[in-house]
Amino acid sequence: MDFIRSNILTWLILLPTLGALGLLLTRDIRRTRQLAMAIAVVTFLLSLLTIPLFDRGGGAYGYQADGGTVQMTNVVPWIKTLGVNWSVGVDGLSLPLVILTTFLSMIAIGASGGVQKSVKGYFALMLLLESGMLGTFVALDFFLFYVFFEVTLVPMYFLIGIWGGPRREYAAIKFFLYTLVGSICLLIVLIAQYLTHGTFDLIRLTEIGQTSTGAHGLVLFVLAMVAFLIKLPAVPVHTWLPDAHVEAPTPVSMILAGVLLKMGGYGILRVAYPLFPEAGRQLWLIFAIVGVVAILYGALAAMGQRDFKRLVAYSSISHMGFVILGAAMMTPASIHGAIFMMVAHGITSAAMFFVVGVISDRTHHRELSRFGGFAQTMPVYWGLASVAIFASMGLPGLCGFVGEVMVILGTFKAADPTSIIAGVAPGSGLTISILACLACVGVLLSAGYMLWTLQRLFMGAIRPENQALPDLDRREMGVLIPLTVMAILLGVLPWVFVFSLTDATVAGLYRLLDATRAVAGGG
Repeated sequence: MDFIRSNILTWLILLPTLGALGLLLTRDIRRTRQLAMAIAVVTFLLSLLTIPLFDRGGGAYGYQADGGTVQMTNVVPWIKTLGVNWSVGVDGLSLPLVILTTFLSMIAIGASGGVQKSVKGYFALMLLLESGMLGTFVALDFFLFYVFFEVTLVPMYFLIGIWGGPRREYAAIKFFLYTLVGSICLLIVLIAQYLTHGTFDLIRLTEIGQTSTGAHGLVLFVLAMVAFLIKLPAVPVHTWLPDAHVEAPTPVSMILAGVLLKMGGYGILRVAYPLFPEAGRQLWLIFAIVGVVAILYGALAAMGQRDFKRLVAYSSISHMGFVILGAAMMTPASIHGAIFMMVAHGITSAAMFFVVGVISDRTHHRELSRFGGFAQTMPVYWGLASVAIFASMGLPGLCGFVGEVMVILGTFKAADPTSIIAGVAPGSGLTISILACLACVGVLLSAGYMLWTLQRLFMGAIRPENQALPDLDRREMGVLIPLTVMAILLGVLPWVFVFSLTDATVAGLYRLLDATRAVAGGG
């Protein structure tokens, strides 16, 4: 059991990569698809094995004598001259995202039945992308984290640039250049931390971060936040996302929105705030405003779209704004909400992009004004798509509601004089309350454009050219039904599926961030 516990994460990363290499040896396209799906399924099942191995009541954030919340660790020397290790492990912050990654990768590969060009290369890149995303979420060495963070750029660049739409080259280059700027910022942080502290160990750097103050910490915190905000993305560094989504094939959009964006939110909670907590307290208002602007701008931009896929892309920007706001408020409820929002949005965004893909494959366009009446001719599609739309707009009982409410509740709690940010911002209660109210406005706007989309798709008279459109086939139902089930289960049983995993880690992270007040002479 100890052998499995210490090696399962390494095999979880390596399995998709080995599968990608195996695909290159196949000769038959059908076998290529079957092998890719088999590797994705086995990887998902292996990730599920981490759940019973995980101690949900572990200790504080970071390494402890009893293992703490960072568990299933595997540390092997890699580049000895620099002190770089193959160091992996999971806690309540990373484990839900690991499960989300393997689940959505399996679903996306299952949704790739329409891919006909360079099938081997497509599925090999999808599996390599899965390895990179998993490595990012489990890396405990800053250098290793950066390597995996960068590795994901290459498969996604080619997946958009080769299998995308008419403007795929433009979208792929724009995606790569934007994220490369963020990567350079993160590289500066990595080098500065190593030169200052002589280690890449993220947990050790977290312990050091409790005493890091001054301009040096502020600059590095801002650089780290820029890197992760580009990945999320946040306004004004968001413009690559709508273009990338519009040109990317449907399964790639599912992975891009469902998992890749979460690497930005994960980096904020794993690297930026734990390594520079005092800077997070000092600059709380700036990044809280960034989060609220993303919520409102993304929702307003979505309301103005006529392209169905671009509308969903802008809704992702709005939803990721809740993650930024939740991290900036530095309360247990807001951090819980930010983590849950990443998981919930991973499910709903993947479902929404597949809903777009289904109808665009049949009609060969994405103009909302040319849809309508599909409830009459495609009842199964209507039912499953409606759940995705309602979950995305935050209907109670579905997954989108829980994350938004937790972030808003945590934001209001930050106005309490005993909160973490009160020490540097006395009398900030009114400002925080205004930010929370503006976030609530974003929820209302989300309901507006989602209900408008629902009406345009399914209500009214069916157009003559759409009367003969077939309903969902078995493959399409095999993609949407699991996403629908998870949207319901996460909404009804959030404690079972997420909060029971994240509770101990969030409590430990909050104590770590709160300890900075005593060091910095706060309240």
